Amino acid sequence: MRRPLVIPAAAAAGLALLTACTAGTESSGPPKVGASATDQTPVTIEFWHGFSADSELKAFEDTLAGFNQKFPWITVKATKAIQDDQIIQSVRGGNPPDVALSFTTDSVAEFCKAGIFQDLNPYLTASKIDGTALFPKVIDEYTQYDGKRCVLPMLADAYGLYYNKKLMQGNEPPKTLSELADLAKKLTVKNAKGDLEVAGFMPISQMYENSPIHTGVMVGAKWTNPDGTSAIGSDPQWKKLMTWQKDLTDWFGYDKIEKFRKSFGDEWSADNPFHKGKVAMAIDGEWRVAMLADSAPDLDYGTAPFPVADDQPERYGAGFITGTVIGIPKGAKHAEAAWELVKYLTTDTDALVTLSNAIRNVPSTLPALQSPNLKKDEHFQTFLDVFANPNSTTLPAHLNSVFNQQALQEAQIKWESGRADDLDALLADVDKRIDDKLKLTAGG
Repeated sequence: MRRPLVIPAAAAAGLALLTACTAGTESSGPPKVGASATDQTPVTIEFWHGFSADSELKAFEDTLAGFNQKFPWITVKATKAIQDDQIIQSVRGGNPPDVALSFTTDSVAEFCKAGIFQDLNPYLTASKIDGTALFPKVIDEYTQYDGKRCVLPMLADAYGLYYNKKLMQGNEPPKTLSELADLAKKLTVKNAKGDLEVAGFMPISQMYENSPIHTGVMVGAKWTNPDGTSAIGSDPQWKKLMTWQKDLTDWFGYDKIEKFRKSFGDEWSADNPFHKGKVAMAIDGEWRVAMLADSAPDLDYGTAPFPVADDQPERYGAGFITGTVIGIPKGAKHAEAAWELVKYLTTDTDALVTLSNAIRNVPSTLPALQSPNLKKDEHFQTFLDVFANPNSTTLPAHLNSVFNQQALQEAQIKWESGRADDLDALLADVDKRIDDKLKLTAGG
C-alpha cells in the first residue's frame, strides 16, 4: 500500500550523489540465476519492507512460510516499517539489505538512474520470464525507466471512495464533485460551538490520502508535458480542482477543519476516523478493506469510484493506480538468493493471491488477477474495476517525481489555508520551480 510521501532532503541529495558516482559499477555478465537452487548452502538474506500493521505482518509471515517450504536453505530475516530514505542511505553507506521493498513508484526513475537497485532485466531473461506478458500494461510501465527495470511489482494499489452507510442517511455515493460537495455539507455535524463532530468529507490536501497525486485523477489533470516540463499551471483542470477544494474548505472554515483533522488518530491504526464514524466519506486505497475487517468488523460501509468533474461524467469509474515495488539493492551480499525471493513474491500466483486476500491489495500479475482463489467481495470488487478502467492513471515516470509532488502540495496548502490569493500566479510558480529543478537534474 502507498504510504505518505516523505523523502528528506538528505536522502534526495544521496540520490544525486549516487547518480554521479555509480555509473558502470554494477557487476558485468549474466546473473547466476538458479545457483541458489543447485547449491543449497544455507544462507540468510535480509529483507527490508515498510509493512507495519498487525494484519499485514501476519500476511507476510504466511507468504514467507510458503517461500521457506520451497527454499528451506534460504532464511529470510525481515525488518518492518522501512522507508525509502533508509534504503537510499544503506546503499550509500555500502551496507544494503539483500531485498528491499518500496511502497511507492514515485522514485523508480531516480532509483534506476542512480543505480540504487540492480537492473532486473538480466535476471528475468535468465529465468525466461516475459514481464510484458506477465504484468498488466500500467504496472509493466511504472517499474521501468530509460531501458532499465530496476524493480518489479509486488501487488498494486487502486484508489476510490469509502462511505459510511449509516452516516450517509440513505444517500447514494456521489458521482460528481458538485454532488460530493453538497452531500459533504448535508452530512456534516457541528456542536453548539461550531466545532466539527462528524465531517461529511474532508476536502483539504493534508487529509491522509487527499494528496494531489490521488485527487488529480478526479478532474483528469496532467502533471507534465511531453518534454517533461510541468503542465500544472497550463492545465485548467488543476485550477478547477483546487477551486472546488477551497470553496468546500471555506464552507467548513479552514481553522475548524484543521482542528478536527489534528484530532484524528494514526491513519494506519484502528483510530482512523473512518473506522470511528467521524467522517462519512473518505478517499482511500483498496487495503482499507482488510483493515476495516480487522479493526472495525461491524462498520456498515460501501466503496465506490472517485466522483469526477461535472463536465467529465464519462470518466466515472477511473482512479489512481500505483503499487508496491521490490528489488535487489546495489551491493546486496546474496544477490542470487535475493532473486529467488523477489521472483517468488512478484511472479508466484499462489504467493500473490495469499497476500492479496490477506491485505486486500490488487494482484499485480495477470494470472493472479484471474485466479479462482482470489477473493472478490463487493467492497474489493470496486477496486478491481477501478484497476481495469481505461481512464485510470498513474504518475508518469519522472526524475523529479518526488519534488514535483511536494511542490504542488505545498502550493495547495498555501491556497486552501488562505495564505495565497492568486491561484494562477501560485500555479505558475509551481511550474517554474519544477522546470528549474528539471534543468538542474538534466544538466547533472
